[in-house]
Amino acid sequence: MSLSDKELKEIAYLARINIDKKDFPALKAELDQILNLFDKLNSADTDKVEAMSHPLNLSQPTRKDVVTEPDQRSKLQASAPLVKSGLFIVPKVIEGEN
Repeated sequence: MSLSDKELKEIAYLARINIDKKDFPALKAELDQILNLFDKLNSADTDKVEAMSHPLNLSQPTRKDVVTEPDQRSKLQASAPLVKSGLFIVPKVIEGEN
């Protein structure tokens, strides 16, 4: 599978990284190798393999779902500069496109 320059630009945009045009060929070659590895993994026959969530046959211990601490929201939010509907209001730190 080969990536086009347009696809590489889109990936760089989504990852929020700057890629110099002169680095495109080397980066495309590396990404092609990675994608080829995924193709090999996808071609493996896994029809007879049972799905598992953990490599060891262990169970996760559970506990009762009970409240163990008192509600201190008001006390903890008393020193906050701005609170609305029980939520901390903070300044915007990520800027959008426009």
